[in-house]
Amino acid sequence: MVVIPARAGSSRLPRKPLRLIAGRTLLHRTIAMARAAIGGQGDVDLVVATDDDEIADHARQAGCAAVMTDSAIATGSGRALAAARACPVPPRFVVNLQGDSPFQPAGALAAVIAALVSGAQVATPVIALDWPALDALRDHKCRSPFSGTTCARASDGQALWFSKTIIPAIRDEQRLRATQPRSPIWRHVGLYGYAFDALARFEAAAPTALEQLEGLEQLRLLELGIPILTVPVDPPRFDSSGIDTEADITRVEALIAAHGDPTPLLP
Repeated sequence: MVVIPARAGSSRLPRKPLRLIAGRTLLHRTIAMARAAIGGQGDVDLVVATDDDEIADHARQAGCAAVMTDSAIATGSGRALAAARACPVPPRFVVNLQGDSPFQPAGALAAVIAALVSGAQVATPVIALDWPALDALRDHKCRSPFSGTTCARASDGQALWFSKTIIPAIRDEQRLRATQPRSPIWRHVGLYGYAFDALARFEAAAPTALEQLEGLEQLRLLELGIPILTVPVDPPRFDSSGIDTEADITRVEALIAAHGDPTPLLP
């Protein structure tokens, strides 16, 4: 089950799911991306979880199921769990596809679903940064230190840690730059898939101190001893960060004008 949480309230961008980006709403773009990624997997349901009748109707106009959830739910993962619990039979897994991130890397959603079908308790995508991408991330963090998350991962893909700082530190970086085209840094993409029981356990636990310090809820999973499998994906055509402000809309519309629209058309 893939759930798109789409609440009405947003202090920085009111009624965000219904905002237009180059003539198409944010929600319709996210639905179109998800539907294309799911493809012919008939046993994977797609549903919008919202607290607003207009948003629910807008989802149904795109041919997507919608379920009403309590407006008091504060997080996307909580809304995704509420949608899953509304099913007559609990789904095997739940993917929380953020409703404000329609420009995910190609293949990210399908890769997360494949990992869950293969038995992962939690799965999330990561992108290997080449040296220019690492330089750009470092430059960006000089202005916005808490924008962008990196991941330290084991050789089998299991996540060791996530941080808003760039991890791991690189000793003898000049030698590595001269001998390999890619840096050892992985950037995290904020898309999460959970086995149903893992999501329920996560939501039942209180936020941890380290989670609150970093502002990264996935750290709660690691502190609970729930493994997170990271799945490598190719970089997106557009920056994969979410749409949170008017400036974000302006930036993405400029990218669409320059490079074309990556969102598939709805049938």
